[in-house]
Amino acid sequence: MERSKAFFLNGGAGRMLCSIPALEKYEQESNDKDFIIVCEGGTEMLKGHPTLDYRTYDHWHKNLFKEKIKDKDIVTVEPYRVWEYYNQKCNISQAVDIQINNKGIRPLAKPTFVLSKEELLTGRQVVSDIKKKLNKTKLLIIQPFGRGIQYSDETFFDPSGRSIEYSDLKKLITKFQEKNYAIIIMSEYQFDFTKDKFKDDIVILQNINLRKWAAIIKYCDHFFGCDSVGQHLAYAVDTLASVVIGSTFPINVSYPENKNFNIFDLGEHDREFSPIRICQDERIDRQSEKIMMMTPEIIDYIINAVIRKKTK
Repeated sequence: MERSKAFFLNGGAGRMLCSIPALEKYEQESNDKDFIIVCEGGTEMLKGHPTLDYRTYDHWHKNLFKEKIKDKDIVTVEPYRVWEYYNQKCNISQAVDIQINNKGIRPLAKPTFVLSKEELLTGRQVVSDIKKKLNKTKLLIIQPFGRGIQYSDETFFDPSGRSIEYSDLKKLITKFQEKNYAIIIMSEYQFDFTKDKFKDDIVILQNINLRKWAAIIKYCDHFFGCDSVGQHLAYAVDTLASVVIGSTFPINVSYPENKNFNIFDLGEHDREFSPIRICQDERIDRQSEKIMMMTPEIIDYIINAVIRKKTK
C-alpha cells in the first residue's frame, strides 16, 4: 500500500507561494487524503488557503514527527534540481509540479492566496494615506533588492546579480518622482536618503509582514522590483508589475507571458545559468556581479515602459 506524503518546503516566501499550484493539483489528482505540508521557512503564504491551510505545519510544531510524519514518506521539494528548470524549460511553479505530480510541463493556475479583511483594510489604508500625504494620484512600490544583497562601506551590493544597483535605484527614484509617483520602498533595510535631495519624501515602512505587503501591493498602482518575493506577490494579487532581471532567467523566476508584467532582461546576452542549490560555480557568480548595471538609456526606457503599462 502506498504511503501518504509529507511535503517539505524550504527557501523563502516566494518559493512557498510558487509551490501552491502544484500542491493544489496533488490534492485534486491524487488519492492521498492525508498528505501534509511542512514549511521550513514559515507558513505565511498558505494561511487562509481554503483547503491546504489545515494540512500545513511549521517545522517546529509540537509532536509533528510522532503524530504526523512518522508513518508518511517525506518528499523534499527542490524545484532548482528539476531538469526542466535548470534547462530553462519551465518556471518554479511548474518545476514543483513536475517533482510532486510527475506530469511534465503544463499550464498552472495562479496560487490561491487569501488575504484577510484586516490585511486588505491595512493595505488600502496605507496606500490611501500615503497618496494624501504626498498629494499624489499614483503610487509605486519599489523592491530593489533580492536575498543576496549585502551592505559594506556605506553602500549596498549584490554579488549574485539579482538586485538593482544602489546608484541606479536613486536615479530611478528621481525619474519616477518627475513623473509624479509617490514611492514606497519595500526592503528589510533602512535607507538614509537625506543627502539625495529627492523632490518628495520616500516612504520606508517598518514592521510590515509579507501578507500586509501583499495587501499594499494589491492596492498600489504599480509594482517595480527584481527577482524577489514582491513580484510573486504582485502576480498573486493581480497588480501591474515591472521586473528587472539580471543573472537569473525570466522563464525560471518570473512571468514573461503574463499581460500584467513588464520584464526588463538585462542579462539576456551575457548570462549563464548559475546552478544554485545544485552546486557552486564561482566563475559564473563573478561574471554576474555587474550584470544589473544600467545605462542612462536603459533607465529612460524602463521609466517610459512603466508609465505606458496601464492594461490589467
